[in-house]
Amino acid sequence: MVIFGGGTGNPYFTTDSAAVLRAIEIEADVILKGTRVDGIYTSDPEKNKDATKFDNISFREVLSKGLKVMDTTAFTLSQENELPIVVFDMNKKGNLLKIVDGQTIGTTVNM
Repeated sequence: MVIFGGGTGNPYFTTDSAAVLRAIEIEADVILKGTRVDGIYTSDPEKNKDATKFDNISFREVLSKGLKVMDTTAFTLSQENELPIVVFDMNKKGNLLKIVDGQTIGTTVNM
């Protein structure tokens, strides 16, 4: 596991874009996207209690449903390089260790 800190140092590029770029450069198997919620939902679960969580979803489905996972540049770069994304709750103690341990948590975006 490699954890990068920081951005690209270029304006208009988010930390998500920097993370995906670095992951592609080192030929990472997956990009981990830590957020305040435990995955990707049909709508914002912090605003809509009836939102439904996806365990797995394709890049194409994310785009067709208009779901917000990360900025468009980072998401497209990940898709074009077939780099899966795992979205998980970064505030829940032990979640990162669970992922490293091979447990399935959050939502996985893949081809």
